Order: sequence, then C-alpha cells, then structure tokens
Amino acid sequence: MGNLLLKQAVRTFFMCTSRQGASRRAKRYCDKYLTLAKNLDHTAGGTPVRVPPMPGVDPDMRNWSYYMLLSHNVIVNQCITAVTCQLARDEPLSGMALIDPKTDVMPSPAAGPEQVAAFSKSVADHIREVSRLDRLRGSRRTIHPVFGPFDAHQWHCMFGFHLKVHYKQAVLTATGSGP
Repeated sequence: MGNLLLKQAVRTFFMCTSRQGASRRAKRYCDKYLTLAKNLDHTAGGTPVRVPPMPGVDPDMRNWSYYMLLSHNVIVNQCITAVTCQLARDEPLSGMALIDPKTDVMPSPAAGPEQVAAFSKSVADHIREVSRLDRLRGSRRTIHPVFGPFDAHQWHCMFGFHLKVHYKQAVLTATGSGP
C-alpha cells in the first residue's frame, strides 16, 4: 500500500510541475552538489563512506565515495536526458536510453575529481537539450523501473528528483558522516 501511495504521490507531483520548475529544481540540486564539492579535498572526495539505509539508495550503493556518487549521477543524468529527448522527438530509444538501471549505473571505484566537472556538464547539457524540445507532455511513454510508464515530461521531472534522492547521501559522503 505504501509503495502504491509513493508512486501516486510522485506521479502527481510531476503532473503539477512545469518544465521550467523541473529545470530549476535540477539546477538548484546541481548547485548544492557543487557547493559540497568545493569543500572537499581529493582524498576526502575519493574515500568511500558507508551511509545508513535510505529511500532510493539500494544496498549496493551505500558505500560510495563522493566522486563515485557524482559518477553515478552523471550516468543517470545522461540516461534521463537521452530518454527525455528521444521520447519528445518520437524517436526509437537507443544508446544511453537503453541502459540497465541495475548494472549500468554503477560507478568505478576509481572515480576522481574529474567527476565534478562531468556532473556539472551533465546537468547543463540536460537543461539545454530540454529547452530545445517542443513538447514533453503527452509524448510516447517508456517504463521507469520504480514508477511505471513516464512520458518525456515525467522523465524530465525525474532528473531533479533523482538528484534529490541522492543528496542526503551526498551530504553524508562529503562530510564523512556515515553511521
């Protein structure tokens, strides 16, 4: 029952969110992640920190470094951008839009400070690409692994939502404050 309510709450939130609102949310979370990164040295950013269980963070995602978390977000950001654009353009899904959400989003333990710039670029690229699209709402749909079928608008909303899901983990990882 709780899972069904969560799914409906997320879908309703996305329905009530404008394209511009979703873009602002993504930019706001990007800025928060980058603020955390400014206060990290390379050693702290590369040190895995075990975080407590939290919604949206699978057990195999709980022992990442800050740079690994940014790398994960870059992969997911690129995937969501590809899905959003391809659905909005009524193109067949291909490339990054077809990754396996369980295995293809896992970062390399060797992720380093280069992930800060890659993360910032992935958010800017998404916002720029979405601003060029004509119509997001009512496009063809494809399945999100947790929330069901999404159109291009819902995928665009998912971009910032995903950043929010991992932000508490980012704070704990950046500050070395695991359990």
